[in-house]
Amino acid sequence: MTAVLIACAHGTRYDEGREVVRALLDVLRDTAPADVEVLEAYVDVHGPFVTDVVAEARARTPDIVIVPLLLSTGYHTEVDLVEAAEGLPIAPALGPHPLLAEILLDRVRAVGAAEGDTIVLAAAGSTRPGAVVDVERVAAMMADAGAPGPIVTAYAAASEPRIPDAVAAARAEGARTVAASYVLAPGHFSRVIEKADADLTSAPIGADPRLATIVWERWRDARRETGAPVPAASAPAVPIASVPAVPAPAAPRARWFDRLRALVSGSRRRA
Repeated sequence: MTAVLIACAHGTRYDEGREVVRALLDVLRDTAPADVEVLEAYVDVHGPFVTDVVAEARARTPDIVIVPLLLSTGYHTEVDLVEAAEGLPIAPALGPHPLLAEILLDRVRAVGAAEGDTIVLAAAGSTRPGAVVDVERVAAMMADAGAPGPIVTAYAAASEPRIPDAVAAARAEGARTVAASYVLAPGHFSRVIEKADADLTSAPIGADPRLATIVWERWRDARRETGAPVPAASAPAVPIASVPAVPAPAAPRARWFDRLRALVSGSRRRA
């Protein structure tokens, strides 16, 4: 019997954001354990909507786990996915996780963050208090992993402080500012972060192969809680020191992956 992992992202009207999510889905399928099917789903904006994907999967197997491709807990994880799941296991959001902290540090170093810079960990924001706790835990993990300077958390919406205010406060103290984009893919929130006027702004996290390690860890833990056996040949951890910023491209998609590399490594420098 095939097990199903429903990888559920938020959804975006931006084509480049959809491409990043689909590239991550390709990584998940390439690293899936034997007899585990990865299904694409979204909680908002566009389909395939998670409610429909759940219904389709239920018709084939009871062995289903939903893993949110979301960085923090929030309304979607606590309400929307719970309603869509109708009792199916839901894994926690991807963050907080030490691998996310390492990816974020890689991104800020790639744009030139230096010792003494203030890093503004720029997240989307949520009305749910747990989301702020999650973001602050990621900031602490970044500090523990050797961030080049002090870290402050800030948000594009719903929570305080807002990103432009955090940037302005750090600059008022004489620090150069680096906005660490704590969003998965290009879209509305990445544009808000770019407009915050930091001296440097990192690219979104993107389809980093290390995310697959987090996703399969979340899937295994959630599946284990149901009492279902976990396949022995689960996806191997990705060696952090050796991974590229994005998965190796297949030849027909080389142009897309070149653009994704540019997103990951690019900076937006303040004029």
